[in-house]
Amino acid sequence: MWSLKEVIAGVFLAVAGLVATVIAIGVRAIFRNFASRPAPSPNLGDNTPHVTIIRPIKGVEPRLYDCIAASFRQNYPQDKISIRLCLENDTDPAYPILQRVLEDFPGIDARILFEVDDLALGTTPNMGPNPKIRNLSRAYREARGDIVWIVDCNVWMAKGVLGRMVAKLKGHNVGGDNIPYKFVHQLPIVVDLIDYSTPVAADGQPLLAASSVEDDDSDHLGEGGSHDNPKVWAQGGGRLDEMFMATSHAKFYSAINTSRLAPCAVGKSTMFCKTQLDHATDPALNPKIPRGKSLPTGVDYFSHNICEDHMIGDVLWNAEFAGYRNHGLVWGDIAVQPMSDMSVKAYAARRSRWLRARKFTVLPATIFEPFTESFVFATYFTFAITTLRIYGIPPTWPARVITWLTTITVWMLVDFLGYRHLHSGVTVEVDEDTPRFARGSMNPDGIKSRKFSEFLAAWIVREALALPIWAYAVVFGNTVNWRGRRFRIRRDTTVEALDPEEEERSRQVPTPELERASSQNKQRVD
Repeated sequence: MWSLKEVIAGVFLAVAGLVATVIAIGVRAIFRNFASRPAPSPNLGDNTPHVTIIRPIKGVEPRLYDCIAASFRQNYPQDKISIRLCLENDTDPAYPILQRVLEDFPGIDARILFEVDDLALGTTPNMGPNPKIRNLSRAYREARGDIVWIVDCNVWMAKGVLGRMVAKLKGHNVGGDNIPYKFVHQLPIVVDLIDYSTPVAADGQPLLAASSVEDDDSDHLGEGGSHDNPKVWAQGGGRLDEMFMATSHAKFYSAINTSRLAPCAVGKSTMFCKTQLDHATDPALNPKIPRGKSLPTGVDYFSHNICEDHMIGDVLWNAEFAGYRNHGLVWGDIAVQPMSDMSVKAYAARRSRWLRARKFTVLPATIFEPFTESFVFATYFTFAITTLRIYGIPPTWPARVITWLTTITVWMLVDFLGYRHLHSGVTVEVDEDTPRFARGSMNPDGIKSRKFSEFLAAWIVREALALPIWAYAVVFGNTVNWRGRRFRIRRDTTVEALDPEEEERSRQVPTPELERASSQNKQRVD
């Protein structure tokens, strides 16, 4: 007969086994599916479908020109592409950069759309406060063709990505099956542009250069900046975000999308058919969504939610379309987000916003998340195997310390290998237009591989902050600060804008992204 302590240990051991299995699936998927450059997409000729690329934009992000220009450089028939760059108004500091992009690529159907000019926002019944949805609503409504590709403004993608995403969505995979998907997306990673090995302070690094191809040296050299060592507290958030996205996030994102047991999409780069989303959000056509709310259809359906990326994928996952698979991750193609000038505090705020935005949407996964973090895992795993005598490990403190440290070391080494692999650039299509931050460490012109000491320091801090950030986000509040506005998240996953009568003032409330943008505007070279 087991004691209560042994029963608890048995439960913890089972949980540890489950987490380890999921990690193994994710790591295997990363090394297997990001091992070489993906094959070119098939040439569909006259059957090539039209794609509308929508890029919602708020403020100046690092390497914004490169990220936006990546949409214009896709190896896809130009007459089959429409690009819509969405801004709130022409006072946004990103506006001059977008104008330059349009001037540099005159042969593509591309327009800048201002939210303030969208009269339909005021007449659409029951339109919610989600600022991103309101930003891209017009572009979605007026999309040419049926395929919509929504890409965050701070994401860079290789030239062949559009063709391969369309091929996967429509079931035209080279050497694969011909089953179409309802929703396809990419694995995102973050690349921190701050070089801590140089004596130049981060404040002197003009990382918002118009083109990192033209200004490669700006990743290392400043213009009139301080020659003090970088202030890790003020600039280290980018390295922590880089660490999170290439280790914990990448493992579980890959595992869930390999098993296909549940929808899992972060929303950096997603593609779907407009007709299917319109169908899936219409209660008259989709019996699985609630009636009586009188919500608009399409992306506007999610204007009352804050985690619209996940919910778009979730609605399409649950909608029934005969002959279609649910979600498809486009293996081999990574969505690269350059990052700079993010403080540790801003990183914590960003992670808290992610957690709060999703906690009522996927509550079980949110509650379970601490058990997937290394320090917590090592603690309950150590308790389990030192309590259950079948493993022969005595329940003494020296044995527990050794077991805990061994578990942490193994976990860290697995993360290190996966991190190095994803940042190697082995799958990236490199040419003269590929920015330095996206070339990968294996490319001589790419950002050098992080030293192990740099990796270890960032890894330890990221892992140590995981539980406190989770507790703050999940236990101690339901408000988020996003795109310059504050929202309260309700238990039914909808949100309400706080202080709506002071909306114009609240748009100036700093967010991690906007703080980074405003601090860099004075050093822009574009």
